[in-house]
Amino acid sequence: MKKIALLTSGGDAPGMNAAIRAVVRTAIYHRLEVIGVKRGYTGLINGDYLKMSLGSVADIIHRGGTVLGTARCQEFYSEEGRKRALQKMREAHIDGLIVIGGDGTFRGAVEFDKLGIPTVGIPGTIDNDIPGTERTIGYDTVVNTVVDAINKIRDTATSHERIFIIEVMGRKSGAIALAAGLAGGAESILIPEIPLDLNNVVETIIRGMERGKRHSIILLAEGVAHSMDITREIKERTGMETRLSILGYIQRGGTPSAHDRILAGRMGAEAVFMLMRKERRIMVASRGEAVIGVEMEWALRQTKNINYEDYRLAGILSI
Repeated sequence: MKKIALLTSGGDAPGMNAAIRAVVRTAIYHRLEVIGVKRGYTGLINGDYLKMSLGSVADIIHRGGTVLGTARCQEFYSEEGRKRALQKMREAHIDGLIVIGGDGTFRGAVEFDKLGIPTVGIPGTIDNDIPGTERTIGYDTVVNTVVDAINKIRDTATSHERIFIIEVMGRKSGAIALAAGLAGGAESILIPEIPLDLNNVVETIIRGMERGKRHSIILLAEGVAHSMDITREIKERTGMETRLSILGYIQRGGTPSAHDRILAGRMGAEAVFMLMRKERRIMVASRGEAVIGVEMEWALRQTKNINYEDYRLAGILSI
C-alpha cells in the first residue's frame, strides 16, 4: 500500500473535515501518499483528484461540511460508471480507497471493492442510522444544535403560552428527535419507529394545561407525517395557539462538537490502519471508547433500532 484515495459522499455532516484531517495525517505519518477526490463518486469517475499534504488539512478540524465537497452520483450505481472510476484510479496508481458517508456511500463502496480496489468506510451521517456502530460522525453535533434550538424556542413558547412543534431531520430514523427531545425536555416526541398517536399527544398537553403549564414542546421527525397537518389538528383539538418551526438544513452545518472531532480522529486513523493491514469492505465502527472493524455488507443487511428505553423514559419525564 503506497497511495490511497479519500472521498466524502452523500449528505455532509459536522466532523467530516476532522476525519479527512485524521486520514491524511495518519497516512503521511506512515509514508503513504494521499489523494483527495473532489465531489464524491462523481470525482472518482472523472478523475478529479487533489494531492493532499499536511498543510492541505490545516485549520479544518473546527469547520463543518467537507473541504473535498460531496455529491450524489447516479452514474456510480451502474457497473459502467464504476469501471470508469476504476480506470481513473489505476491510471493514478492508487492502491486503496477510504469513503466517508452513510449507507448509500457504503453500498457504492462494496460494489467498487469487488472490482479490485480495497475499500474502507467511515460512517459520517447526522442520522446515526448505520447498523454496527454506536455513533456516526455528526450525530452528537446535530443533537446539540437541536437542543439549543429547543432552549430558544421554549422562551417564546412560555412568553406567549403557545404549543411549538419543532420538525427535525429524520425521514426513516427518529434518532435525532429522540435524543434531542429527551435532552431538551420535550413533552412529546414523534418518530417514524413508533406509530403516530395524536390522542396521547393531546392528552399530555391538556394534562399540562390543567396543572398550570403555560407551553408545550413537541419534537417531530420529518418522516412521521406532514408537519402542517399535525400542527393544524393539535391547534383544533387543544384550542391553544400552535406554531410550527422547521429547523431544516441549519442542523447539518456548524462547528463539530468535541465528541465528533475525537470520534472522527479515531475513525480516520483506524481506516488508514485497516488499509495497511489489507482489510477491505470494512466499516470503522464505534463501541464505547474503542473503534473496531465491521463488515460493510453485514451492516447494510441490518436495521438499526432506536433506544426504546430512552423513548419510554422521555414519556415518564414529560408527565
